[in-house]
Amino acid sequence: MRQSLRLVIAEDAVLLREGLVHLLERFGHRVLAAVGDGPALLDAAREHRPDLVITDVRMPPGQTDEGLRTARRLQAEQPGLAVLVLSQYVEQTFADELLDDRGNSVGTGYLLKERIGDVEEFADAVARVAAGATVVDPEVVRQLLARRRDPLDRLTPREREVLGLMAEGRSNAAIARRLVVTDAAVAKHIASILQKLDLPPSAPDDHRRVLAVLAYLRA
Repeated sequence: MRQSLRLVIAEDAVLLREGLVHLLERFGHRVLAAVGDGPALLDAAREHRPDLVITDVRMPPGQTDEGLRTARRLQAEQPGLAVLVLSQYVEQTFADELLDDRGNSVGTGYLLKERIGDVEEFADAVARVAAGATVVDPEVVRQLLARRRDPLDRLTPREREVLGLMAEGRSNAAIARRLVVTDAAVAKHIASILQKLDLPPSAPDDHRRVLAVLAYLRA
């Protein structure tokens, strides 16, 4: 049974906002506030101090990056606040900002609205982000990596495939099943990826996957 989470939702499209409220409440979560602009998100999160904020990037009043900027401001004010962004587009600068320095313990997610096709998977993503994981739509990863081709030249095709599955938050066993290889083969690929990225050996094991993905997104 999933843990009941305290949520604040920010989405300017009324039908989508109400749909998210009903969906998340169906999974046992408490939606403390559902708002339609950046200032209202700031006020609601300050008042309720939720476990997780779910927000769009572009919202009133400016329809630029109000949602993201407000979420980042709230994370500075409330250490440990998890943020899940739902967007129509892959906003390169915004995605970089959102993912930057999220490899420690703060949950972060970036999902594309039109690619959410399974409510169970979405509910699972919400729970994982609230628990401190980084959940990124593979299409976001694909587009960001495509704009930064040089670092990928250091990886073999198989290592790039493994890295993409790591970015989806899959375990070694899940990657092995997807690629039809052994767990040991996956572990070997991941070790090679981490070595090529020059990640510090002292990095916590739980976050080395996230650090690997973020290192390439920021390269």
